[in-house]
Amino acid sequence: MRDGLFIDGEWVAPTRGGSFPVVDPATEEVFAQAPAGTAEDVDRAVAAARRAFDEGPWPRMTGRERAAILRRIADGVTARQDELARLEVRDNGKPLPEALWDIGDVAGCFSYYAGLAEALDDEAETIPLADDRFSTKVVREPVGVAGAIVPWNYPLLMAVWKVAPALAAGCTMVLKPSELTPLTALELGAIVAEAGLPAGALNIVTGTGPDAGQPLTEHPGVDKLAFTGSVPTGSKVMMAAARDIKAVSLELGGKSPFVVFADADVEAAVEWIMFGIFWNQGQVCSATSRVLVEESLYPALLERLVAEAAKIRIGNGLEEGTLLGPLVSKGQYDKVLAAIARGRDDGATVAGGGRRPAGLDTGYFLEPTILTDMAEDSVVWREEIFGPVVCVKPFRDEADAVRMANDSRFGLAAAVMSKDRARCDRVARAFRAGIVWINCSQPTFTEAPWGGYKQSGIGRELGRWGLANYLEVKQITAYETDRPWGWYIK
Repeated sequence: MRDGLFIDGEWVAPTRGGSFPVVDPATEEVFAQAPAGTAEDVDRAVAAARRAFDEGPWPRMTGRERAAILRRIADGVTARQDELARLEVRDNGKPLPEALWDIGDVAGCFSYYAGLAEALDDEAETIPLADDRFSTKVVREPVGVAGAIVPWNYPLLMAVWKVAPALAAGCTMVLKPSELTPLTALELGAIVAEAGLPAGALNIVTGTGPDAGQPLTEHPGVDKLAFTGSVPTGSKVMMAAARDIKAVSLELGGKSPFVVFADADVEAAVEWIMFGIFWNQGQVCSATSRVLVEESLYPALLERLVAEAAKIRIGNGLEEGTLLGPLVSKGQYDKVLAAIARGRDDGATVAGGGRRPAGLDTGYFLEPTILTDMAEDSVVWREEIFGPVVCVKPFRDEADAVRMANDSRFGLAAAVMSKDRARCDRVARAFRAGIVWINCSQPTFTEAPWGGYKQSGIGRELGRWGLANYLEVKQITAYETDRPWGWYIK
């Protein structure tokens, strides 16, 4: 594991020389120390990124040249997939099969954006004009130095959702991973260096939010900010960006609904409900944590959901067969337990789970939890819990379901399940959400846009929309005739 920050292509000690512990959430043991970067280190990283953008080769390479390096990065990730996944499990707690899937997606993301980088070489667009004395073309150019702050729920994957398109566009970047899960981001530094990425194109500063994250958001040398995390922190990032009129993209929280109609297959519904909330211990911004079930199906579905959730194997993510690991930290564990207690106090029923699993006395483990009978204005129904906790309520008819689903300050994702595809399509269009799933929950593809409405964020990641986050649009207009303009001089 790396013992320094990755700045200007080199491993360097933090200016103040400090470090912070990294805890395995399954054992509660400190298994690593990470370098504690501060504002001084952010200054160094931004300066390196600035030089690399203003003077270095990366923005000046063709898209095809950048693509070759991005593909070597993808190959480097693939070659170390098992090692990186195991490190992700120790860092985050997720089951190993999930971590392997994540790292596979990391490599795929670099490969995908390599293709889009190549396409940039041929993207100058000629614009037809009403005045044939002029010609206009439009080109897209890298926005400059990007600052990225990423969360702990998908440590390397969320980083690469920003790193890969930024590099594909020709930007340079300073990446600040979560202090809870910093290790795979540092390993990415080693991989990009081996792949031949020019020095300063990617810089990685680990540290706390106040010590490293805030200085990055406020740094005048950064041209664009990309953030994934909570709404309160996203609001602060947006305010910091406003001071310098920086471009900003935000992927924030969610309290996503899953509407299940009475004609849905119960077993399929239960499977997708569980995948939508218990994957990654429910620590997923798009988790479908509000399940709305048509009244006639509600009793049978709830009974099956409680029974199947109780069968989920809980344990250390490195143990074979584990499907639900620990929450990421004691702080997050305490927050989730407090939310369940608040739900009880407000009248909710714990229909299943809600406790530490028997036999797991160490680690931040929690049974998959199912809450019912809560009011529509209750905190557990309206606010993101970010743990393996699902709230289930009945609805009367389609109009009632859509009203309840949209009655939220969030709008990241939503899902609908029914054998009536026309109804699914109708409800999908009625949802006020940026991502909608029909007869499933949570499939995510690098090629498709990701982002939300309302307080769930601004902008879109992934697909060509993710690349657009890191590009400026430039108009170039030429006067194409020898005839005098003749406005002032006749």
